[in-house]
Amino acid sequence: MKSSNKQWIGLTLLTLMLVKAWVIPLVCLDYEIRKDYIAKALCVNRNRPELKCNGKCYLAKKLANAQRQQERQAEHEYMASLIYQVMDNGPQYSFISPSPTIEDYTTPTFSFKSAFLGRLVPDSIFHPPLV
Repeated sequence: MKSSNKQWIGLTLLTLMLVKAWVIPLVCLDYEIRKDYIAKALCVNRNRPELKCNGKCYLAKKLANAQRQQERQAEHEYMASLIYQVMDNGPQYSFISPSPTIEDYTTPTFSFKSAFLGRLVPDSIFHPPLV
């Protein structure tokens, strides 16, 4: 896959995540931009001007709908993760050890390095002054 295709896919996924995160602010922005139209055409209380609703009922309905949709999506993702955890068909591990043979019982070898030997190259360069 070309680099430019990966960038477009990444940009698309980023845009979708941002839209999902900004649903409620976008609903409020839409209300502020189209406030006059909403108050005249979409408001439930447009025939009762004494309530001075000005489309706030429409905004409340849209916000409640967006909140319910986010809650359903979160619940769906939670259930999907639970199902995925239960149905995980990852690698199965077996802890059966092979039976020991006589060749396995050889004399162990040990290695020892003195703590007094310099381990780093700077140890041989930097030392206290000789008098």
